[in-house]
Amino acid sequence: MRRQVLFFISIFSLGSVLGQVSYSIPEEMAKGSVIGNIARDLGLDVKRLTSGKARVYTGDSAEYIDLSRERGVLLVKERIDREALCRQTTPCALHLQIILENPMELFRITVEITDINDNSPSFKNDEKRFEISESAVVGSKFVLERAVDADIGVNGLKNYSLKPTDNFVLKIQSQADGHKKVEMVLHKPLDREKEEQISLLLTAVDGGEPQMSGTVKIYVTVLDANDNAPVFTQSVYKAAIAENSQKGTTLTTVSASDADKGTNGDVSYSVSTTMDSVSDVFTINEYGELILVGEIDFEKARYYQIDIEAKDSGGLSDSSKIVVDVIDINDNKPVIGILSKSDSIPEDSPQNTVIVMFSVLDPDSSNSGQVNCKINGNIPFAITTSSNDFYSLVTDSDLDRERNSQYNITVTCSDEGVPSLSSSVTLTLQISDVNDNAPVFERSSYEAYIVENNTPGLSIFTVKARDADWNQNARVSYILEDSSVNGVPVSSYVSVSADSGVIHAVRSFDYEQIKDFQFRVKAQDGGSPPLSSNVSVKVMIQDQNDNPPQVLYPVQTGGSLVAEMVPRSADVGYLVTKVVAVDVDSGQNAWLSYKLQKATDRALFEVGLQNGEIRTIRQVTDKDAVKQRLTVIVEDNGQPSRSATVIVNVAVADSFPEVLSEFTDSTHDKEYNDNLTFYLVLALAVVSFLFITCLVVIISVKIYRWRQSRILYHSSLPVIPYYPPRYSDTLGTGTLQHVYNYEVCRTTDSRKSDCKFGRAGSQNVLIMDPSSTGTMQRIQSEKSILDEPDSPLEVSFMECQVLHYTSYGSETTSNRTMRRQVLLFLSVLCLSSALGQVSYSIPEEMAKGSVVGNIAHDLGIDLKRLKSGKARVYTGSSVEYIGLNKERGVLLIQERIDREALCGETTPCALHFQLILENPMELFRVTVEVTDINDNTPSFTNTEKRFEISESAVIGSKFILEKAIDSDIGINGLQKYSLTPTDNFVLKLENQADGSKKVEMILQKPLDREKQEYISLLLTAIDGGEPQLSGTMQIFVNVLDVNDNAPTFAKPLYRAKILENSSKGTSVTTVSASDKDIGSNGEVSYLISTSKRLLSELFKINSKTGEIILVGEIDYEKANTYQMDIEVVDKGGLSDSTKVVVDVIDINDNNPYINVVSKSESILEDSPSNTVIAMLSVNDPDSENNGKVECDIDDNIPFKIQTTLNGFYTLVTDVALDREIASQYNITVTCSDEGVPSLSSSVTLTLQISDVNDNAPVFERSSYEAYIVENNTPGLSIFTVKARDADWNQNARVSYILEDSSVNGVPVSSYVSVSADSGVIHAVRSFDYEQIKDFQFRVKAQDGGSPPLSSNVSVKVMIQDQNDNPPQVLYPVQTGGSLVAEMVPRSADVGYLVTKVVAVDVDSGQNAWLSYKLQKATDRALFEVGLQNGEIRTIRQVTDKDAVKQRLTVIVEDNGQPSRSATVIVNVAVADSFPEVLSEFTDSTHDKEYNDNLTFYLVLALAVVSFLFITCLVVIISVKIYRWRQSRILYHSSLPVIPYYPPRYSDTLGTGTLQHVYNYEVCRTTDSRKSDCKFGRAGSQNVLIMDPSSTGTMQRIQSEKSILDEPDSPLEVSHLG
Repeated sequence: MRRQVLFFISIFSLGSVLGQVSYSIPEEMAKGSVIGNIARDLGLDVKRLTSGKARVYTGDSAEYIDLSRERGVLLVKERIDREALCRQTTPCALHLQIILENPMELFRITVEITDINDNSPSFKNDEKRFEISESAVVGSKFVLERAVDADIGVNGLKNYSLKPTDNFVLKIQSQADGHKKVEMVLHKPLDREKEEQISLLLTAVDGGEPQMSGTVKIYVTVLDANDNAPVFTQSVYKAAIAENSQKGTTLTTVSASDADKGTNGDVSYSVSTTMDSVSDVFTINEYGELILVGEIDFEKARYYQIDIEAKDSGGLSDSSKIVVDVIDINDNKPVIGILSKSDSIPEDSPQNTVIVMFSVLDPDSSNSGQVNCKINGNIPFAITTSSNDFYSLVTDSDLDRERNSQYNITVTCSDEGVPSLSSSVTLTLQISDVNDNAPVFERSSYEAYIVENNTPGLSIFTVKARDADWNQNARVSYILEDSSVNGVPVSSYVSVSADSGVIHAVRSFDYEQIKDFQFRVKAQDGGSPPLSSNVSVKVMIQDQNDNPPQVLYPVQTGGSLVAEMVPRSADVGYLVTKVVAVDVDSGQNAWLSYKLQKATDRALFEVGLQNGEIRTIRQVTDKDAVKQRLTVIVEDNGQPSRSATVIVNVAVADSFPEVLSEFTDSTHDKEYNDNLTFYLVLALAVVSFLFITCLVVIISVKIYRWRQSRILYHSSLPVIPYYPPRYSDTLGTGTLQHVYNYEVCRTTDSRKSDCKFGRAGSQNVLIMDPSSTGTMQRIQSEKSILDEPDSPLEVSFMECQVLHYTSYGSETTSNRTMRRQVLLFLSVLCLSSALGQVSYSIPEEMAKGSVVGNIAHDLGIDLKRLKSGKARVYTGSSVEYIGLNKERGVLLIQERIDREALCGETTPCALHFQLILENPMELFRVTVEVTDINDNTPSFTNTEKRFEISESAVIGSKFILEKAIDSDIGINGLQKYSLTPTDNFVLKLENQADGSKKVEMILQKPLDREKQEYISLLLTAIDGGEPQLSGTMQIFVNVLDVNDNAPTFAKPLYRAKILENSSKGTSVTTVSASDKDIGSNGEVSYLISTSKRLLSELFKINSKTGEIILVGEIDYEKANTYQMDIEVVDKGGLSDSTKVVVDVIDINDNNPYINVVSKSESILEDSPSNTVIAMLSVNDPDSENNGKVECDIDDNIPFKIQTTLNGFYTLVTDVALDREIASQYNITVTCSDEGVPSLSSSVTLTLQISDVNDNAPVFERSSYEAYIVENNTPGLSIFTVKARDADWNQNARVSYILEDSSVNGVPVSSYVSVSADSGVIHAVRSFDYEQIKDFQFRVKAQDGGSPPLSSNVSVKVMIQDQNDNPPQVLYPVQTGGSLVAEMVPRSADVGYLVTKVVAVDVDSGQNAWLSYKLQKATDRALFEVGLQNGEIRTIRQVTDKDAVKQRLTVIVEDNGQPSRSATVIVNVAVADSFPEVLSEFTDSTHDKEYNDNLTFYLVLALAVVSFLFITCLVVIISVKIYRWRQSRILYHSSLPVIPYYPPRYSDTLGTGTLQHVYNYEVCRTTDSRKSDCKFGRAGSQNVLIMDPSSTGTMQRIQSEKSILDEPDSPLEVSHLG
């Protein structure tokens, strides 16, 4: 078992706890020793201990204490070691419980363990070694290892002693945790020369009886201190190196020695920081080797002087100088600078024409700087030299652009060095063209084809000409030469694109008007003067089938007159007439064919396919009608084909009177309409329907408009729109008589929108010529007859304009970068044409624009010459500091001149440039000397300098200082230095060979770090200019300490936390100690005190970083905290100590332990809630949340777990139990702690549930439906109901009972019965589907419990039909006598409907599906009966031979199994009149009187309704016109505007080949004038003028819109524009 003790933790007892007893015993008592009489102390009888099964409960801890129930005493069961049990914890106690049962009782017992002196003080190590510098100061402390004594109190550790005490004494310091910090303190300075090794003895004693002690030996080694500076072997070193040597080249090696040992004797070398350029080029390593790290260029510097410094780790130093000479090599290529050049010259330029002037410069010296130039061969150019470094490139022979239009001239300049270096430049020269070539077309002539009816602007083809010249001379423009085609300018036919030569068609061509035409196109170049050529172009028009055939004969007129007459004696092939037609198209489009489309008698005439001749195809007879009408179609052979029709009237007669009588009577002899009554009724119904519909629509619209006006217009005025009808003349014979209408609707407020009303674009007016026979032709009108914006005939076009604004911006940025201008003191020789040289002297830093000098005056040049010669300043590739003002003839400062940036320390400093003039070319050399001003202060490379000097440095020690730099020269340059303050250091200046001064700082007074750790000095450098300028550098001296300071921990106490069970190698914490010393004296090492062996097994510390690392296993249950002493020691042996307290963080590594105290095996299912089932105790040895335990059970079970006190739980019922749901529960109790991750334990308890009758039977369905076929046998089983009871045994036994109810007043028991045991339902009687189709009843199921429980269910029984009823005939009705039912006229055709037999079947489903068959008939070949619908129809033509009286026997049969049928006799009379029928059927009893007044009343009704309808329309139109007039006043109000849509008309009386009128209407919505549209003036208007004498009938055509769908003007038509 695990250990028992939980120190001073409060344990809450159960409610039945009666008391608590405490005992105290010493450690190490023998086994079996009596601790105390627990029975007496608790007031219990010994028998109670036995009967109550008393026992000691310690959880899972070790049982050190045992209970003797017979004696009632507590005994020592195991040896008790206080140090192992509690360590340093005091007091140390054991906690346990005494448990009794029947009833349960719990007592808490505490046993305290006291200490005895059984452990002596001890050190972990037998010896301790220190290394201490001889410079350690008095008072330095050294931490010693503490002794360990496991005993406590008076038996613990008491005192320490140290011997001998010549140099060191012991210092003991008490700490907060009760321990003592032991330190060894230096009280007399160490002297390494006298004593290098010291031996000491440390003793520790306790206070027990007898007194015990322990010892450790201490050994001290004295270390040396830094008191010597390094010294160079030479004061000056010399070296040489060739320029462009590789980086990493070693130049020389310097050496310095230091008499000290160890780190104090380590010497480091460095290059002086005052020499920026030097430090970029050279470096020195730790071995004193001077290494090249930059680029060496002889042209930049010919030698270097380098100051080298040697310094030891104590800050003591020495200096030396290295002189490096640079050896020149040929490493620079000649630099070619273009002074002036021509980009192009004419091909006829003379020889020796100067093309380019350039200069060549090689910065190398001697032969390496001598340059020769040449060009590539076989080109007509040569190089000439005018003076040193200046060259000209001129033409050498004649040029020809046609052979070569461009030259790439490569100029190569090489020096005379070894090896020789060269540079080259390639110049591109263009040869200018002379216009000597005219454009040439690709062909000598062109032919193009275009299909007629093309779109204007169509590209026909392209002409192309080329010009051998270049640029503008080769730019070809195309021009259409003036000519005419058929008297019309050719420009009205075609156009030519001047740039591309594309020829476009200007118009649409018509093959019938023009078949081809020619013109000429001229190509002209852009030279001066221009050259040109021309070419002939022929355009051929290709035909399209765009013309229908035109009939020339017979001529078609408005009336259909007799054209030809055929005698009745005409034989076969008689030529009646010939249709003559032509087609203006050509080719196969003009091939015509003739076909006979319609004819009065097709068997009499034929038309020749190719010639159009109409001939007879048989002999004319007397039976042939006089009037013959032939429709001939003439069709061409185009794709698609077009056609025309012609009507030929032919009279078959021998004389004109016979013809006239036939043609004149035909129009007046109209056959009497036998169906007049039918048409009158139909007309009356239609007119009445229209009238009623009109009224309903008007009322609906008025109500809707009235409601809308309340919101939109705030007016109660009505708005009645009107749309007039559209008419079409239907008397003509046109082939296409349709009118196509396109409508666009606007809103009622469209005039108030942001639209603009324009003038009418076009107007359409229909005018009927009074002399015409009814033809209305459309004309074009350029002006609206009503151009006011509110005119009822206005047509508005919306014009939408979009304005596009484009902003263009350009930004030109010119960035010009030039290299520096100055080539110091280079001799620039003038050209042979140079006229002189001018020199100027100016101070640096002059303002931009300042005048340098009057160059025109000084050179004697006129200002006009400067302008005409395009005078300019040439500086090569350098920056143009000086500019030329050609208007004034002066030189101006163009860029700020800084002499120091320009020349450095070179003197004198000058700018050299050339002044170049052209036409003719002249070159002047100008030199401007730049003088120095005192504009630079002396400055140090670094603003500060830091020294680290040991306080042990001797007087006279030297420290090299950085030299100041002054860019100025002469008197303005650096003159002297000063150093302040001078308490410890003085300044020493030493002149060097290069003229500079070596600056050193000399120590004149010893340093004392304890008095002044940091010293701040100011070094000042002063020049000699006016005003005098100076620069300063701050010097910081860090006084280095000798090893006289012990390390010091940042904290006297560190606290850390670590998770138990952490893996080995886990970092616990890091301690940090600082040592004010530096270098090796400041290097500290950490160690754990060896006084506690257990700690060394668990932890170790990194001696360098102070990181404490876990190396053992940590268990919170064994120890929750650790205290360790950490010691830090520097290299001088000085030390300090601190304490680290490590708190162990408990992790959840222990599962809860569950103990079942008591439990029940079974309970009744009706047990109340909170019935106790079991009692548990739970223990988790973890702490805090890891030890907090929560117990729960499985979900969805009727139990819960409750806690009574810490660690004890009860399992109780949570809700009512139901055995039917679960008769047994396996309850798993899971106890989980609150750790992360959570750990858990579980135990499973089995509980049986006893049954109680608490469930009624439940049917398998909520309701039942059953089917039974009618005419069943009584007692037949219909179906079975089934109920189940969830209870057990007798409680689950179910009986079935039929509940009392009635069906149609009859008890349900007379219909069905139910079996009590099985639930089978039987039919008591036979059912009839026609009497009852379904019925319902309820069945009750009852169990055998006490008291019994029951439930019921609804049962619906549906009777299924059988085919037990024959069909019944409804029509014709069968009576005693056979009456005449139907009459069939003898003219009845095949399929004539005689009558319909109607029958029904009271059965349902397919039993009621009927079929009809003709069983018997007087004449079976005359009639048939529809199989499905019973319709009796004729199957052949009725003849006179058919009997008047026909008797039909029809059998009607259903679809049942077996089928049933019925028969019906139908009497049919085949006659044309009733007398004939009556004569045959004498038994007719009903004679219905004919209504002679029927026609009169129908006509009267039709007239009245038509009058009302027309009156209504007239009233509506009048109101709409009135409203329109009112709108002219209310135009700007919110009242609606009433539009008017005029009629559309089409002339259909004419005989033109295209008689269609195409009307395009645009309709807007009722709110369009509130839109963002822009209205133009009326685009067109439709006006109808009809001659009163015209007899044409205008009938209303179909309209796509309602006449009441817009609220605008009754005459307005709006077109969307």
